Amino acid sequence: MPIDLICLDADDTLWHNMRFFHATQDALVRMLEPFADAGIARSSLEACEIRNLGLFGYGAKAFTLSMIETALDLSGDDVPASVIREILEAGKALHAHPVELFEGTEETLTALAERARLVLVTKGDLFHQEAKLAASGLGDLFSGIEIVSDKKPETFTGIFDRNAVEPGNALMAGDSMRSDIIPALEAGAWAAYIPQPLGWSHEQRPAPSDNPRFVELPSLAALVNWLDRAEAA
Repeated sequence: MPIDLICLDADDTLWHNMRFFHATQDALVRMLEPFADAGIARSSLEACEIRNLGLFGYGAKAFTLSMIETALDLSGDDVPASVIREILEAGKALHAHPVELFEGTEETLTALAERARLVLVTKGDLFHQEAKLAASGLGDLFSGIEIVSDKKPETFTGIFDRNAVEPGNALMAGDSMRSDIIPALEAGAWAAYIPQPLGWSHEQRPAPSDNPRFVELPSLAALVNWLDRAEAA
């Protein structure tokens, strides 16, 4: 099983992401205390996010718009302008959060790059994702960057074609069962699931129970040894 191409997710695979979204959500809940209890505010925001995915896509900008819409919905359009301003400031802070790599990320990517070409495959706002990659200092380790609106089997098929690699010689690693693992497997690639405790419920799906090209690993660093063992076998 020679792996010639390793595709890697960015948010919550290479660097922390969801913890900043959770902190911003907590701030919104506090802002909306006069209009709704915490549980209703959180569920309303999540429903609004999912409803807006087809319009705004993923990322901090889309999240900010959904926070504003949630505030208007829960207040009956009576939310004060000062709260809307607070939400906008929270959204700006979310967009500007520092890029904090998971421990050992750079060393792991260096080791992986010695074994195969690396391609970053991430979804979200183009400007924000480009800025985070630049701030991470990891860009030179990748032979390709793919910032996409969503991850589907055809997304991966296109990436494999552009990199002249057969699906069976490609691997996708990430923290989302819905976006990273299932579509990569359906495209014929290998997939390494690296779960994170703060994962968004929208991205959760049952793990494949009988696919020999699927593996769950405790960390990205574990992918290096797994690849060595798998290729040796």
